[in-house]
Amino acid sequence: MFTLLLMILLFLVIIAAIGVPLMLVYNKLVALRNRFKNAFSQIDVQLKRRYDLIPNLVETAKGYLNHESETLAAVINARAAAVSSRESMGGDPTQGPAFHQLAVTDGLLSGAMGRLMAVMENYPDLKANQTIADLMEELRSTENRISFSRQAYNDSVMVYNQAREMFPAVLFASLFGFGPADLWFLDDRNEAEPVKVSFGRKTEGEMSTTN
Repeated sequence: MFTLLLMILLFLVIIAAIGVPLMLVYNKLVALRNRFKNAFSQIDVQLKRRYDLIPNLVETAKGYLNHESETLAAVINARAAAVSSRESMGGDPTQGPAFHQLAVTDGLLSGAMGRLMAVMENYPDLKANQTIADLMEELRSTENRISFSRQAYNDSVMVYNQAREMFPAVLFASLFGFGPADLWFLDDRNEAEPVKVSFGRKTEGEMSTTN
């Protein structure tokens, strides 16, 4: 009887020795995964805001840019692709292929928007339009928020991936559905740069040369 109790006690100790650390690591991975998902939701909010602003900007600028139809069409097409990718992803950054597609299409949109900004700089009448000025200010603010949100997301992903790859989590992470998380990246480094919305504003260097 004593031997049986001892064996049961030993069994419970072994279960506790394995189960408790396993539970702690599992809960930690859940918390870290939720953290980077929440960080992505901040990107998602700002991306939607950017996609909502662009049609208004293009429609207002269209009356001034009669000879820039290709540039405007490129922006509209790139936006449509980015919106489609965002909707397909459903706000879940663990959807690897869909997440990567969103990063790529949003990067192409950034490239198209950058070219539009360069064109708009050459139209003085467009610069004087108050509606355009207001939209550009909103877009400038949105681009800054996107940039900060992406950095926060990437930081959260790095913490999660590091925790996932450490012992003992590395032994069972994949088994319990904790796959590696993707950083927000782009294949083309030029497209990875945020849209520089300097329309109608002088840079510090330009101001110094005029003083």
